[in-house]
Amino acid sequence: MCQIFVNADPILYEARSRSVRIHGMVTSIRLENLFWNVLADIAAEQGTTTNKLILSLYDEVLEAHGAVQNLASFLRVSCVRYLTMKPQMLLPGQSGGLLEVADTSSAADGASVVSLRRDGRQQDRA
Repeated sequence: MCQIFVNADPILYEARSRSVRIHGMVTSIRLENLFWNVLADIAAEQGTTTNKLILSLYDEVLEAHGAVQNLASFLRVSCVRYLTMKPQMLLPGQSGGLLEVADTSSAADGASVVSLRRDGRQQDRA
């Protein structure tokens, strides 16, 4: 299992800054390349650009919470939540290894439960 992480391309965890215009103000966001890649994938699925996706996410969190405390952290968490909620995602180097999110309705603390399986069969969660 550790080889999945240890053998990651160093480019993926190299940080890169990008300038994004949010309501007329230019701000710099520093994220690891992997997060920029995930944001680009989400944007492509939504039929928009990465910058427009970031603006949309910013507006949504602003509306929900009244302020955006740490945009870079919010974007990282959004990426991780997207990846854990995306059904049947294959892990790199794993033929048939599936990443799935368990039903969290019964979790006491409401945390997401992610399970790794080699086959595609339904796992008994009782």
